[in-house]
Amino acid sequence: MIPISDNLHFRKRPIINYWLIGINIVIFLWEIKLELSGELGAFINTWGLVPSQISTALNHALINPAALVVVFGRLFSLLFAIFLHGSFSQILGNMLFLWVFGKAVENILGHQRYLGFYLVAGIVTGLAQIIVEPNLTVPLIGANGAIASVLGAYIIKFHQVKIDTVLPLILIYIPIELPASFYSLWWYVQQLFYGIGSLNIPPTGVNQPSLAYWMQLVAMTIGAVYIRKKF
Repeated sequence: MIPISDNLHFRKRPIINYWLIGINIVIFLWEIKLELSGELGAFINTWGLVPSQISTALNHALINPAALVVVFGRLFSLLFAIFLHGSFSQILGNMLFLWVFGKAVENILGHQRYLGFYLVAGIVTGLAQIIVEPNLTVPLIGANGAIASVLGAYIIKFHQVKIDTVLPLILIYIPIELPASFYSLWWYVQQLFYGIGSLNIPPTGVNQPSLAYWMQLVAMTIGAVYIRKKF
């Protein structure tokens, strides 16, 4: 099931949403270039979120405060990892959900607050992933947490809105309407297919199945709670 659009209309253009989608796509194209040159593995392992690197640095900082320099350096990966993706299916799925659900959330929050909400939600989700699996050595990348928060906010504010959806049946595409709340469940089903079209990221790949996967529930809750308190 592929969400296409909703029936909401706003006067303001969702400029931040457009920029976020554009930046994610440009960076993914850069990743493809790095893959072709054999540099992608080093790039992802440097800028992706690797929980074990941060937790190990924190443990060392308790003994040697100088290790805090490493901690602060690795904490930047909480932000950078939001804009990295490991497969064609992940980037396409994430950007499609951001396109459909981000526009309305940006319009009710405003441009600056929406950008802050998106980035903070992604960072907090990353922190939750570190807490849950501090010894995970596989990089975690993708805007999944940030977009899950956007989806959570949308469903709370616009739960009665119908989403124009395409249901592909082999060679036939059937247009249907589904309630926005349905996509709170479909989001998790979609994650199972994000390995399709994976980039070659040595040595261990990225986003392997783990408990961190379910931390997106935390992200969705963040979005739902935030929008409920604001409105």
